[in-house]
Amino acid sequence: METPRLLIRPYRENDLAALHDIHRRPEVVRYVSWPAHAGLEDSRLLLETRMAVPGLTNDGDKLVLAATDKQNGRLLGEVALVLNDRALLQGEIGFILHPDHQGHGYAHEAAQAMLEIGFGTAGLRRIIGRCDARNAASAGLMEKLGMRREAHFRQSEWIKGEWIDRLIYARLAGA
Repeated sequence: METPRLLIRPYRENDLAALHDIHRRPEVVRYVSWPAHAGLEDSRLLLETRMAVPGLTNDGDKLVLAATDKQNGRLLGEVALVLNDRALLQGEIGFILHPDHQGHGYAHEAAQAMLEIGFGTAGLRRIIGRCDARNAASAGLMEKLGMRREAHFRQSEWIKGEWIDRLIYARLAGA
């Protein structure tokens, strides 16, 4: 899928170095449950799962696409769509962006494209997004995407040695 500035595409083997450069950074994974990648092998395993996209057929299936700059092909980040419940037509969106490319609207552009895939191609009727309550950038992006905050769960998850608050946002098809 193309946006004005991005190509949203499946991962390729030659994305390994750029994927590692994103996932090795503590500031990128600060608000997620997994640690920064210690070595290239961690990123190689992640890339293999990213390239083995089964489609959005069964509950739990995950589509993760590379968000690249259309002009130079540089990997800027990734967007994800998880099929949470096929029967209820519900999914979940996620996004990660390299710190050098934050603040330029790329995450919004990529996430909007993924919402279009979710509501259009995948036929979902409801897509949620979750973030650590301290992650103001993610919360702000979801609001900018037209997602409505539905919940603030206090100290609901134990991540990286601490209890965290979790925010839940959602958007309905056609909204």
